[in-house]
Amino acid sequence: MPADRFSTATRLKALGAVLVESGAAARVYRARPPRRNRLTGRAALLALVMCSLVVALAYPIRQYVSQRSDIADQRRKADNAARTLDGLRDQKSRWQDPAYVEQQARRHLHFVKPGETGYIVQDGSGTGPAKKAPRAAQRPWYENLWADVDAANRR
Repeated sequence: MPADRFSTATRLKALGAVLVESGAAARVYRARPPRRNRLTGRAALLALVMCSLVVALAYPIRQYVSQRSDIADQRRKADNAARTLDGLRDQKSRWQDPAYVEQQARRHLHFVKPGETGYIVQDGSGTGPAKKAPRAAQRPWYENLWADVDAANRR
């Protein structure tokens, strides 16, 4: 029978039997299939393209993230400014009321109406300048102001 009709495995078995009979079995070994290189040309090209994309997109993505952070900061600042503006508008509307102005003048500047007698109680439980320096309550407000300016100047 022609040899090409048998499978490779059958031919190797027959060759092995012949070699064992002749004593050459020690010299025969099975050849391993040639090791394929794991990095083929296509894989190398794909890796190169992927690395190029990563390098090309790294800077724009970093800029995008940075700008998004800046936008969030600016929105936070705008919200804080809007809240401050609302508070200032409320305060402005309060200062338009003459009764509020009178109340603040009486409280902070110790103003009294003509015919009234003003009293300042120094029991140590109050707040403001009287608590910081008991002598300050005995002086007029403008002297306290100048004393504070002088103290700030010495620092």
